[in-house]
Amino acid sequence: MHPTITRMQEIIAKGDDTLIAEVLAEDVRFQPPTYYKIWTGRAPVAAILGHVGQIFSDFRYRRIMGEGKDWALEFQCKVGEMDAIGVDLITLNDDGLVQEFEVVMRPYKTIGALREAMNARVSTDARFLKFREALS
Repeated sequence: MHPTITRMQEIIAKGDDTLIAEVLAEDVRFQPPTYYKIWTGRAPVAAILGHVGQIFSDFRYRRIMGEGKDWALEFQCKVGEMDAIGVDLITLNDDGLVQEFEVVMRPYKTIGALREAMNARVSTDARFLKFREALS
């Protein structure tokens, strides 16, 4: 298994954006299941994943499939009391850092709960005012 994928297993659920930033390319592109725009850049993507790691509970990767640069990491977790299953679709760059990160998740009701929890968290995180301006 690629060392970056192994490291992701160790850090993604901890919710520590400093650790998460270590595995992200500077110009990483992130497509969350809760938001229609693509987030670009190490700082905003690490911040988002840090918040998600604090919202998810009982997070674990169930299966990891892939080789080379392309990986699919199936996970299960809870958002509040609701169960969720999802897949992190990861593409690594030539340096072995995460270049593309897309999350697909179900069920829909849990995605709504995740969106609400994320909105509540980022509304109190001053970094996101700057990040959102960059999306506009």
